[in-house]
Amino acid sequence: MQVFVIGAGPAGLSAAISAARNHHTVTIIEKNNKIGKKLLLTGNGHCNFYNAYQDITCYHSHNLEIFSSILDKHNLVLPFIESLGIVYKQINGYYYPYSNQSTSIVNALYQTALNLGIIFKLEEEVLTITKPNTFIITTTQNTYQADKVILACGSKAYPKTGSTGQGYELAQSFGHSLITPLPALVQLQGQDNFYKDWEGIRTDAILTLFENQQMIKKEQGEIQLTNYGISGICTMNLSGDISRGLAANKQEIININFVPWLATSQELITYLDYKEKTLNYNLSELLECFLNYKLVNLILKLCHLSRDIRWSSAPKEKITNLLMSFPFKVTNTNSFDQAQVCSGGIPLTEINIDTMESQMVRGLYLVGELLDVDGICGGYNLTFAWLSGLIAGGSIHD
Repeated sequence: MQVFVIGAGPAGLSAAISAARNHHTVTIIEKNNKIGKKLLLTGNGHCNFYNAYQDITCYHSHNLEIFSSILDKHNLVLPFIESLGIVYKQINGYYYPYSNQSTSIVNALYQTALNLGIIFKLEEEVLTITKPNTFIITTTQNTYQADKVILACGSKAYPKTGSTGQGYELAQSFGHSLITPLPALVQLQGQDNFYKDWEGIRTDAILTLFENQQMIKKEQGEIQLTNYGISGICTMNLSGDISRGLAANKQEIININFVPWLATSQELITYLDYKEKTLNYNLSELLECFLNYKLVNLILKLCHLSRDIRWSSAPKEKITNLLMSFPFKVTNTNSFDQAQVCSGGIPLTEINIDTMESQMVRGLYLVGELLDVDGICGGYNLTFAWLSGLIAGGSIHD
């Protein structure tokens, strides 16, 4: 059986290898001049490809109940990675290739595919796919005939790697609908005029997201303060919710706790009271014991205080509120150019979750970022890519 896979990312490659292991003739069409372009960038080139903690709360979909049936098969992923010959390591539940290089996984995928006889058509872009009887695939260079087609074209996130949203158009040409794709795992923009003052700071914090004044989620970890707003892993883990909220005209405010090692404002007040007495420092000197000096200067500036003021003479409630509940009003996210993934895509209600086959067209399969599934940072999006590809490729039979 002639199986064509459109896209040579993790979902497409796992689908192709799985189908080839089922003794099908497999061809991959990829618009880039090499495979796995986005995969090479994953985890800053270290490729966090899986996570030991797999729970529905780590993912988002407009049809989470359907997705949970797919996630139940997540134990397919590690045996597949092992079958490529990859030696891996686990660090606090995060899985990486032992080499710590994404090239190890990309090279193993490529070599495995070649050994299975998979044909690669690189630097070819698919223009149209039709199905008068069998599938007819027209590219910028050729026309192909296929018995089965697996769409693994990615989303609109990070388009310089080839993800331009073309897969959505191909799916829609067969009657599929589309939940509007929005940037996710992306940096956040605000509207205040002091961001130059905190630009370049990295600090641990707790972020609490309020949507229309209701608390909906918390994240803790290192954040990066930028000249447009905030970034960092915990920031990005909130960004999908924020993208969807902003698209629905909801107010999105993050309260930043710059003192995550203290539980209450009273504990902070007691701590600073004690330190002032024992060290005889002024307020700026006290704060610089645990905060970046640029952040200390900003806090003092927003409170209209001089650097040499004493803590005992300062407006304690105002300072502790800024330190433990700094309000950051989100006005936008960065664009698809910076987004790692998209929220939205082809609805899971339009595929057979046991096979990833389209409910609209027999023989058409949809996998990976093309679908309405996105995960938090930590290997979750790659988990779904591997998993959906393996299910699709493994379900194709004569």
